[in-house]
Amino acid sequence: MKSIQFFFILLVLLLSVGITHAQDSSEISFDNNWRFRKDTLNGAQNPAFNDSGWRILNLPHDWSIEDLPNQKEGEVQGPFTKTSVGKAATGFTEGGTGWYRKTFTLNNNYKGKKTYILFDGVYMDADVWINGHHLGNHPYGYTSFSYDLTNYLTTNGKSNVIAVRAKNLGKNSRWYSGSGIYRHVWLLAVNPIHTKLWGNYITTPEVSKDKATVKVQTSIENKSLNQKTVIVKLDLLNPSGQVVASRKMPLTVPADSSADLTQKLSVTNPGLWDLDHPILYKARVTLIDGSQTIDQTITPFGIRSLQFDGQKGLLLNGQVIKLKGGCIHHDLGPLGAASFDRAEERKVELIKKAGYNALRMSHNPPSPGLLNACDRLGMLVLDEAFDMWELPKNPQDYHLYFKDWWQRDLTSMVLKDRNHPSVIMWSIGNEIYEAPDSSGIQNAMRLSNEVRRLDPTRPVTDAIVFLPPYTKKPWKDYEAHVANLDVDGYNYFLDQSVYFQRDSVTLHRFETERAKHPNKLYMSTEYLPNAALENWDATEKYPWFLGGFCWTAMDYIGEAGIGKSILVPESQKLSKGLMGMGLFYRNNWPVFNAYCGDLDLIGDRKAESYYKNVVWRNSPIEVLVRRPIPEGQKEVIATWGMPDEIKSWTWPGQEGKKMQVDVYTRSKNVKLELNGKVIAEQTVPEGSITATFQVEYQPGTLVAKSYDNGKEAGSSVLSTTGKPTAIRLIADRKIIKSNHNDLSFISVQIVDSKGNVVPSVDDTEINFKLSGNATIAAVGNGNPSDMSSFQQPHKKAYQGRAQVILKSSSKRGLATLTASAPGLKENTIQIKIN
Repeated sequence: MKSIQFFFILLVLLLSVGITHAQDSSEISFDNNWRFRKDTLNGAQNPAFNDSGWRILNLPHDWSIEDLPNQKEGEVQGPFTKTSVGKAATGFTEGGTGWYRKTFTLNNNYKGKKTYILFDGVYMDADVWINGHHLGNHPYGYTSFSYDLTNYLTTNGKSNVIAVRAKNLGKNSRWYSGSGIYRHVWLLAVNPIHTKLWGNYITTPEVSKDKATVKVQTSIENKSLNQKTVIVKLDLLNPSGQVVASRKMPLTVPADSSADLTQKLSVTNPGLWDLDHPILYKARVTLIDGSQTIDQTITPFGIRSLQFDGQKGLLLNGQVIKLKGGCIHHDLGPLGAASFDRAEERKVELIKKAGYNALRMSHNPPSPGLLNACDRLGMLVLDEAFDMWELPKNPQDYHLYFKDWWQRDLTSMVLKDRNHPSVIMWSIGNEIYEAPDSSGIQNAMRLSNEVRRLDPTRPVTDAIVFLPPYTKKPWKDYEAHVANLDVDGYNYFLDQSVYFQRDSVTLHRFETERAKHPNKLYMSTEYLPNAALENWDATEKYPWFLGGFCWTAMDYIGEAGIGKSILVPESQKLSKGLMGMGLFYRNNWPVFNAYCGDLDLIGDRKAESYYKNVVWRNSPIEVLVRRPIPEGQKEVIATWGMPDEIKSWTWPGQEGKKMQVDVYTRSKNVKLELNGKVIAEQTVPEGSITATFQVEYQPGTLVAKSYDNGKEAGSSVLSTTGKPTAIRLIADRKIIKSNHNDLSFISVQIVDSKGNVVPSVDDTEINFKLSGNATIAAVGNGNPSDMSSFQQPHKKAYQGRAQVILKSSSKRGLATLTASAPGLKENTIQIKIN
């Protein structure tokens, strides 16, 4: 009975914290009440070390997003510094060495248990100690890892001390990584006989509307000194929690060993997981010894069929799916890399609302919270392992550890993520330098075979790039590499005629490879925003072309400015293509984010999003206006960007001047109306969806209408707003949980007297005052050049918008936020903490 009571205590504790973890119901959140100090210390792993002066915080935590000391405008601003080792690549942020310590006690219920600690992710090079004993080192910053604490714990009420040192040193990343214990930490206490961590492997080999077969393979570990026979009970629960199928089987597990058991159950009239109805079931695996329950795990899964057919393409539940995909990096804008579940969920919500149905996890395994959100919301996932293998992209990156760690890190990714119905493919690498060499070919074989061993139900791919500076080798040298892949993923192959003037290797590469391999499938693992049309047209044309992943779905910190257009003197000559790309790799302080996303850093839509809306036929027409260019200058459009344009007809000071208006539509004809009068008409060029107009700016209403065969197909309207008069606050959720981790994202808008957002407001400072049971987790805006603090209670509006992110405390009640700015009517909003 003590064991049963202990399990239910664990379960209640888990449910009380409100944090979901996909695999094991008996994991307890270990996030709260850590002590932290950023410093290179000696002896901080020792239990007696004096940490009383350290800062107390809750996880997840990212120290690189926090304000740096010694602020000096133009040198050190917010978390940014010109002395950053990574410079523009990491967004001028700083790494360093950080220590975390946590003191905790365990009662006698833990006696006789096996107790583990699980880290969802620490960036990076993490060393862990318990009570002064070194448990190990984990170099990779993106994979989950665990340690057995049992032999070093005290369970009689005396203190235990766990210490973690994370070192983010040197040039180790091409983007913003964040620093520290930036994902959740879990404590797991189990009986000596238990299901292994990630030990349930669930597949659905037969699926129809009438019946589905669910196959559950369970790996059970016996850490006792005696052989043991247990009853393994498997229950399948529908979304309402009802048991829809059940089975019991005995299993004998040798002493100090493990054994696997596979069970199959049938579910009649199953609810299938798909993009529109992401129905989730749960597999409950209970281990019974005599009359006693000794272990139980609950694993969510989806019933769905996934087929990659060489003639039809990708089929989900028998229906062809074309990938409207976007690449994403793992940071969460103003929150940095700190992986709050609600922030991950909101990110997926926004990207799906913008028209996407798939995400590529570039270029590392994601957090459990993000995959859980993809499962719940219906988003397909390409799960990716590495950005490099043996050859470096930076001197201190993962290439230093690849030979010793690739198998362990790959295993961590696949075992952790293989039950997620959202995951449809595994990628073993991105733009691997040695791909055409013998070492790259051999590693591609090793990694692919290891993935197939762990999960034979999904195809393997990686992202091949065939451009300088990545290679000077001919395509034939790559053929042995791609032969290891089930689906060929190519970066920028369809974009080359658009930007790089390499017509000989555009679509013909896909076509010639397909001709040689008539049963293979292909996709664009990366493409440029301006090449969305070419990529989607190929997707619609060829059944064997699955679609692609734009770079990127959402803005991120680092790779600063690759999507931000710049102004240069009109007299300056620029070559098209790769030479021009060099303009966007400069350390162009104060630009800190890539600015190549369809959504900006706080989630508002940019020009790229509206363009894709038309490309994907989600919208018949969109109209945008280019920002005026000062006399004597010209705009250079960023390689990974779009023209500097917004959906606005509010341009004070431009009256009587020509403005460039871009209309995106798949219709043949476009008419422009200004203040009720037709001012221009144009036929959309063949092979394009863009009609460009020069319009003399007058305040009022601009309407673009599209026509097919003389019949109106759609319209898009822009209206001049009034002067800014007030601040409006809109919360994505007005009720959040009192668990230290829940968030409310509050949109801050500068509006006119009619409530319209005024997009011409770019510099108004908004001050925030908060009272009650919440804290300001971050403030932000979409400006890639605003290096002000993400943590101070003020922020400038950008295009009339800003954002405040509130984080709940452990207490119930209300949080009240007031926003004010000179000359504007202030606004107040209340958030309820339940």
